[in-house]
Amino acid sequence: MAHFMPLSDAVAQNLKSGDTAAFEGFTHLIPHAAAHEALRQGVKDLTLVRMTPDLVYDQMIGMGAVRKLIFSYAGNPGVGLLRRLRDSVENGWPHRIEIEEHSHAAMANAYEAGAAGLPFAVLRGYKGADLARVNPNIKHITCPFTGEELAAVPAIRPDVSFIHAQKADRKGNVLIEGIVGVQKEAVLAAKRAVVTVEEVVDELHAHPNACVLPGWTVSAISVVPGGAHPSYAHGYYPRDNASYIAWDRIASDRDSFLAWMKANVLEAAPQDFAGRVSHLRSAA
Repeated sequence: MAHFMPLSDAVAQNLKSGDTAAFEGFTHLIPHAAAHEALRQGVKDLTLVRMTPDLVYDQMIGMGAVRKLIFSYAGNPGVGLLRRLRDSVENGWPHRIEIEEHSHAAMANAYEAGAAGLPFAVLRGYKGADLARVNPNIKHITCPFTGEELAAVPAIRPDVSFIHAQKADRKGNVLIEGIVGVQKEAVLAAKRAVVTVEEVVDELHAHPNACVLPGWTVSAISVVPGGAHPSYAHGYYPRDNASYIAWDRIASDRDSFLAWMKANVLEAAPQDFAGRVSHLRSAA
């Protein structure tokens, strides 16, 4: 059952060095505050999983917290590449991470398989693609009913999944609105799940087709207004496009990257996120 606690406690109780962790969000509701807290606590040797690694994974890789990345796209949306990820892969700074690349379809199916307790996912995919040549975790099997050759990938079962959401009620049920990626599947597939939310309410007032995670699927809930910044939270604040543009310059140089991380992550606190979105709320 979900327990309400400060983010520092939620991370300390649920994330350990060496874990496989997913910080999921698809264009919005990206759990930046949770990832920053993980960095402040000095966790290392992580296997990070995410369909669309962007700024926050670039930060975690650049700070040396990552051993392996399992993903299906990596980039600074609308801007370009991830410079810390590229520096790690190409130059081994601060060390060379292992990468396992998939398609979006494979990642989504792998999360669903993990949520269902299955050992692998089966999909029509990778035909005519070369990813299988560089990713030994892409296999091919023959359908026992039709004889069709299909792709198979291991189920994704994180030790812990982190997501950000709009609100939770006092029973620990969580409401996700707007664009939904694989947050639900990431939570259901994980051994533990931590959710940061904009607010806690008496009633969710969810419409019939809303994505609601019942309290028994969540380990910990932390109230962190603005916790998705610089991504957006539907109904609360828009995307901070200026931050994404600025990141390309910040991350292009190792020294400027480290200075920014020290000032804005290592020496910052979760409550700082509320201040970061204060000027965005009025524009929403």
